[in-house]
Amino acid sequence: MSNSTVAKRYALALFELAQEKNLLAEVGADLKELTKVLESSPELLTLLGAPKFSIERKKQMVAEIFAGSTAEFIHTIQLLVEKKRINEVKNLTEAYVDLAAKAQGTAEATVYSTRALSAEESESISAAFAKRVGKQSLTITNEIDPSLIGGIRIQIGNHIYDSSVVSKLERLKRELIG
Repeated sequence: MSNSTVAKRYALALFELAQEKNLLAEVGADLKELTKVLESSPELLTLLGAPKFSIERKKQMVAEIFAGSTAEFIHTIQLLVEKKRINEVKNLTEAYVDLAAKAQGTAEATVYSTRALSAEESESISAAFAKRVGKQSLTITNEIDPSLIGGIRIQIGNHIYDSSVVSKLERLKRELIG
């Protein structure tokens, strides 16, 4: 989670507005899409922060690029451009996702496995581990890690649950060797 107070304030304002208008999921999806765009094209962030273009032109670019997004999302990004805080967008996204997850009783989880998980396996993992962390459900991201040999490793926030073959072999090795 970000330590940026400014990003948290913007995220809280956007969250409250989205919650009021019943758009939590839509705004969250728009923010995640923006993060993906900025990761694949960091030039956009540079462009939106460049002094060469007027603020009005930058706001117009944001409106054109994200035309299919919610108005609340567009206005927030335009406000970041106007206040010269566009570099806070990643931190804002992290803070917003955290607020939305808490409000919806969900948590983000990364599941490391040797192969892609089926929808049924993801649901089963979500149901089993959501209870352990006091949530209603988990939003699972599956990462493929062949070095696990077998089994899975789950990371939910600061908690790691490891039932991979490689970790079991390591424990056995420590027990045998001392």
